[in-house]
Amino acid sequence: MNMIDWNPFILSFKLASVTTLILFFIALPTAWWLSRTRTRFKPAIEAIASLPIVLPPSVLGFYILWGLSANSPIGAFFNNLFGIQLVFNFTGLVIASCLYSFPFMVQPLQSGFESLNKNMIEAAYIAGKSPTQTLFKVALPNIKPSLMTALIVTFAHTVGEFGVVLMVGGSIPGETKVASVAIYELVETMDYTTAHIYSAVMVVISFVVLLGVYIFNRYQKRRLGVY
Repeated sequence: MNMIDWNPFILSFKLASVTTLILFFIALPTAWWLSRTRTRFKPAIEAIASLPIVLPPSVLGFYILWGLSANSPIGAFFNNLFGIQLVFNFTGLVIASCLYSFPFMVQPLQSGFESLNKNMIEAAYIAGKSPTQTLFKVALPNIKPSLMTALIVTFAHTVGEFGVVLMVGGSIPGETKVASVAIYELVETMDYTTAHIYSAVMVVISFVVLLGVYIFNRYQKRRLGVY
């Protein structure tokens, strides 16, 4: 265990925590709106939101890198006005991770909202609750399994990111060198022993996270009398 540099893991957990927190507040109203809207453009919007799932990480990483670089309008705006560089630092990693993990937060929440009894939502509106009150006081408490799945899977997916974070952040120790990038560099230098240790740590973490999701969902189903 003395061979392990824990900084990449700490940075991965920090990135995953910040990304999950940000995405929760962005994806929650998005998923709620998608579950309620009847616009004919809904399939197109859902397809755009799900693109990060099917796009190769190198493609997504390239466009994020281009979009945040100092030569792009967005990158130039932040660089010239605030002196903030959006690539090859932790800020860039957070932005890239939010874009990459967005569908993993939205889809479970949307599925949970769509599974709700519509009479429950209509009753809340009849009782005088606003859409925001209905979302937080009625809908959200009744989709706890979906909420837990969205949070944990988003966290785990962000921890395991490689292609996007490498392209946008590079490998700066203590700043952008997350666990997945550290493993890649160990393999590149043929330090397979340490790479095995790092990879084993990631396997254990991923297993524990997924086990937690299944145990929680099973408990919720039993509590509700599903089985």
